Amino acid sequence: MSKLNQNVLIFALGGVGEIGKNMYVVETDEDIVVIDAGLKFPEEEMLGIDMVIPDISYLEEKLDKVRGILITHGHEDHIGGLSYALRHLPVPVYATKLTMGLIEAKLKEAGILGSTTRHVITGESEVTLGNTLKASFFRVNHSIPDSVGICLETPEGYVVNTGDFKFDQTPVNNQRADLNKMAEIGRKGVLCLLSDSTNAERPGFTGSERSVGDALMDVFHKAESRIIVSTFASNVHRIQQVFNAAVAYNRKVTLVGRSMVNVITISIELGYLHVPEGVIVDIDEANKLPLEEVVILSTGSQGEPMSALTRIARSAHRKIEMLPGDTVIIAATPIPGNEKYVSRVIDQLYRAGANVIYGGHGPNGKVHVSGHGSQEELRLMLNLMKPKYFVPVHGEFRMQRMHAQLAEQVGVPSENIFLLDNGDTVEISNGMARLGPKVPAGNVLIDGLGVGDVGNIVLRDRKLLSQDGILVVVVTLSKQNGTILSGPDIISRGFVYVRESEELMEEANRIVTLTLQKCMDENVNEWSSLKNNVKESLGRFLYEQTKRRPMILPIIMEV
Repeated sequence: MSKLNQNVLIFALGGVGEIGKNMYVVETDEDIVVIDAGLKFPEEEMLGIDMVIPDISYLEEKLDKVRGILITHGHEDHIGGLSYALRHLPVPVYATKLTMGLIEAKLKEAGILGSTTRHVITGESEVTLGNTLKASFFRVNHSIPDSVGICLETPEGYVVNTGDFKFDQTPVNNQRADLNKMAEIGRKGVLCLLSDSTNAERPGFTGSERSVGDALMDVFHKAESRIIVSTFASNVHRIQQVFNAAVAYNRKVTLVGRSMVNVITISIELGYLHVPEGVIVDIDEANKLPLEEVVILSTGSQGEPMSALTRIARSAHRKIEMLPGDTVIIAATPIPGNEKYVSRVIDQLYRAGANVIYGGHGPNGKVHVSGHGSQEELRLMLNLMKPKYFVPVHGEFRMQRMHAQLAEQVGVPSENIFLLDNGDTVEISNGMARLGPKVPAGNVLIDGLGVGDVGNIVLRDRKLLSQDGILVVVVTLSKQNGTILSGPDIISRGFVYVRESEELMEEANRIVTLTLQKCMDENVNEWSSLKNNVKESLGRFLYEQTKRRPMILPIIMEV
């Protein structure tokens, strides 16, 4: 490895100050390595947007230096943006077996599977990336199997990204976190640690996933009718325990929701889910069975409007009707921002007569535990790694701040802790770190097939339309003498109901006519000026009358 006078730059293009959209970058003078390429779901004000991915324009400009994308695990907030990134960054992808299976399904759907280079790695793999970077991996526990942390050997020292992790002493698949390897990396000396901050506000330890299995067994034992379980499709450990409980109580399982079918199919094929022959049945067969012999495993634990559980709750699903006496288990907690959607679905389920057990509580114990470590586990990771410099990542700012306090408690000096926003860089040279130059970072919005073609101006217009509606003003002018030949006709959508606001519309019509005549008397003939004058005068009048600001769209034609 080339080690002469190499500065190291560390930054996030997504994943700090927010939940989701994880993408971290380590750069030397010669090489760049990207860790994860996730998405996040849109915030409420992002009207009509399907998903949000990181802005990778900085990486595109330095494409000749990018050596690969390393993936920590198979959750959407870490792989959801990969198919978009690979269209612009045709570089190799490195991931564990299950994670790669989920990635390949996405790349196939995007039509780029054949044009990508993919390498399956394990916790023991070592990968050389250009002249100055070398990656090794270590196993961690998370709510999806095959999760790893990443240790990058750079000319300045070791940079470690933990990925998402907790320390589960009794994991469902008996794959324990590789504490020995973490301690060994710590003994070598970690220059900079980037660590998961999601649960930095929670004291103590996060519960073992196995405890959820006990709670599920209890629910299955007491349920007298059909059981519907909704969880994240990618929570393979949770899904394994649902199958275990179904087998124990002689129930058949039917799968509802495209992502649930995809993940379970891939997990069974690759040997990460163990389901006896004949336990999974299709929905039509399940509908013929006695209710006490059926489990429906469904997506929709976040209350997404078009998800399977939401449609079942609203009686809008083609093949599943909610029945009084059904037991519904929502084995997840809401992602920040989704609380009201989940509450709405729970209300609808109760209205339909279901017995609903949800979140971290219920009469039968916890049906959900987090996949992220709480404060004691975060301290343990810091003590194992003993980093010189520390960057809390993967969390909103308050979580990063709390994680920074935990790091100070275990001996990391406050001046060696960097609380970053997306695009902020930490520059390390001769073993000393400081804040470096800012790099371009932001959101790329995906709306249908459009990637990045919806920006702030379009979102502002959508917000305006959603709040106060639109008025279209249509006028035809004479080309010869500039008189009004027809109109103005005013069409209202989402502003006022025209038939009940005739006086307002007549006055609006009069104001547009006067404004146009005044412009033409003053020889203002430019269309842009005419339109602006109409917008201003009509907008002012409508605000005085209604205190609303509809979008005004003048259409002026000349004949």
